Amino acid sequence: MVRLEHVTDLEMAKQMAALLEAENARLHQRLELLVQENARLKGEDAQARLQLELTQLKEQLALMQQRLFGASSEKRKPEAEATPPANIRKQRGHGPRAQPELPVQEELLPLDEADKVCGLCGGALKEWTGQTEDSEEVSVVERHFVLKRYRRQKYRCPCGCTPVTAPAPPRLMEGGRYSVEFAVHVALQKYGFHLPLARQARMYLREGLVVDSQTLWDQLSALALHLQPSYEALPAVLFTSPLIHADETYWYLLDKGPRKKWYAWTVACADAVYHRILPSRSAATARQVLGDYKGIVMVDGYASYQTVTKPGKEASLDCSLVFCWSHVRRKYVDAEKVAPVCAQVLKLIGQLYAIEADLPDPHALEGEQQEAALAHRLAVRQEESAPLVAAIREWALAQRSLPGSALRTALEYMLGLWNGLTVFLTNPWVPLDNNLVERQLRDMVVGRKNHYGSKPLRGTEVAALFYSLIETARLRGEDPDRYLLRAALAAIEQPGTVTLPTSSD
Repeated sequence: MVRLEHVTDLEMAKQMAALLEAENARLHQRLELLVQENARLKGEDAQARLQLELTQLKEQLALMQQRLFGASSEKRKPEAEATPPANIRKQRGHGPRAQPELPVQEELLPLDEADKVCGLCGGALKEWTGQTEDSEEVSVVERHFVLKRYRRQKYRCPCGCTPVTAPAPPRLMEGGRYSVEFAVHVALQKYGFHLPLARQARMYLREGLVVDSQTLWDQLSALALHLQPSYEALPAVLFTSPLIHADETYWYLLDKGPRKKWYAWTVACADAVYHRILPSRSAATARQVLGDYKGIVMVDGYASYQTVTKPGKEASLDCSLVFCWSHVRRKYVDAEKVAPVCAQVLKLIGQLYAIEADLPDPHALEGEQQEAALAHRLAVRQEESAPLVAAIREWALAQRSLPGSALRTALEYMLGLWNGLTVFLTNPWVPLDNNLVERQLRDMVVGRKNHYGSKPLRGTEVAALFYSLIETARLRGEDPDRYLLRAALAAIEQPGTVTLPTSSD
């Protein structure tokens, strides 16, 4: 059967659309009869049951249309926007940005000889020393590759001893032709800026370097071997934090045959990220990822986390869960499209976030300042946030909704996680949401869209390693390029060396 999106002839498309519309009407009639018959057999009110089914179908259609054609942003327009005075012109753009990191090249532009004539008297113009009219523009100096030929000097003694040769620079792999700096550049382009290896090879060809994607992959795999100890040291760093964030997203393994859906599991804290790409999204995998962590884990409502932390269960993990208000909010944002009453609870949740925006971040402080910040967060939350949370629960319990509706789904999701959603009122370390780890997953999601996943199994290991180290370096304020080069050189000189990114503090 030819699909409608593949049809290019307008008349044929019209005929197919008409047939589909007729078939849709027939199916609606059939659904109506089946619902009535089902209600009759169950002893229910057929008309009420049919109305419920139609309401649910309308909700599903509205939500589907929003997902297909509506804006994907979760931002909502403020209730009232102040209108600026008519005589004040709104500034467009942000103006020129300061560029303190760019080297400055000054170029003096003189007049042509033919133009050095006074327009008033016809005499010769003379240079006005020290007077210029200045402007700036950002330009580009094209990158280029060089073939370094090392000539290692040899030395000998007239006594006839064994000749001595100057040492070679550090090599990524024995007998390899590409430098450590080159491998780091390729890794950063793929896992930091999402450029597939085949695309990089085409770019390099334009710049004079003939290389294929397999060679580029060989450099990545070799570099990852040197960085493996540093990657394996990350969980120990993470699990010393009193609170970590966990989340997961799908990842494709493209090895022989049809692609397989694997999952990228991520745990993160304020200054470290650790990714693992594993074949399952099960509770057993969640147990494997969280290991022996004994603190607080912030997650979404995914059931596997709750399964592995359930008290009294065999092999239950010794950590506690807190839940994310951002996920709760998303449920109500979706439901608002068919249930306008959700605007009330969204306003209350917005007020919770407004309170949090003014509170200090304890992760950015140390010692007495950190203790004072935590005490302040706790006091403000008890005084201002607690009444809002109580109002949200009161609103939720007062709502009436149809089973299976978007509003009912949002209400059940929130109330089912309520105990974990309110821990932030008594623990100042707990944030409102799980957005920290979602931000760390963003690079993997963008990378997945560009290179579709990993071809060999080794590719999943290399991807998890580089995403973890690059994002940890960014969190700590160190340039990932410099960090990867520093860590790789240290490991080449002393195998097994662990080098983690340094904090900008």
